[in-house]
Amino acid sequence: MSGDRVRALEALRAKSPGDTRVLFALATEYEKTGDLERVVALLTDYLALTDDQGNAWGRLGNALRRLGRLEEARSAWARGIEAARRHGHPSMAEEFEESMAELEGDRAGGT
Repeated sequence: MSGDRVRALEALRAKSPGDTRVLFALATEYEKTGDLERVVALLTDYLALTDDQGNAWGRLGNALRRLGRLEEARSAWARGIEAARRHGHPSMAEEFEESMAELEGDRAGGT
């Protein structure tokens, strides 16, 4: 159950607030519950502490987009593209480029 997992991870986070694995795991659990503000906060903390290969940047961009924070989403995906390329993940970089293009399409369509 997600609630039990969140409580366990929050307890681990209290003991080791800088543990990037816990921050990322918590973000993914909160993502499942739809608590996007927490997802953004946790991923922001996570990304301040580690050189992510791109996945967290993509998740951050998606959460920000769902919150309507489109410029921040674009910035997260741009950073994700850089990280993915730096770490040899071209398909991930392409995925983020597509997300940015969709965002531009939404803007052009007036949505």
